[in-house]
Amino acid sequence: MNAISPILLSAITCDRVIFDRITGMPSIINIIQVVNASKFPIRNSQLVFFSELTNGHGETDIQINLINVEEEDRVLFSQSKKVVFKDVRHVLTLALNMHGIVFPEPGEYRFQLFTNGKLLGERRIVCRRVELQTGN
Repeated sequence: MNAISPILLSAITCDRVIFDRITGMPSIINIIQVVNASKFPIRNSQLVFFSELTNGHGETDIQINLINVEEEDRVLFSQSKKVVFKDVRHVLTLALNMHGIVFPEPGEYRFQLFTNGKLLGERRIVCRRVELQTGN
């Protein structure tokens, strides 16, 4: 494990990421910045945290946390893994599928990306309560 932190190039939350079979290039489907719901808590069937990192040095510990900003940064979800950077120019693409994430109340949440225990960046999601429109 190397103590030099990679550089975060992008961090996006979305519904899906599709990787081209030939080129390996990702396509991000339905970027999510706001979650609207008529009642809370709400369970999201699937979210994907997509990120790209570079300037990594060998084996690196990665951790993704989902925090509730309005509850003193309480961690709602966490997942860790080890990744390997082949060289410092390598762009590492992560697409972490998360199933059954529960947002307990309206407010601000953040996905945080850590490498070797150091926060590299965040991606914000806002959950809003909306009224259902009734037809006349």
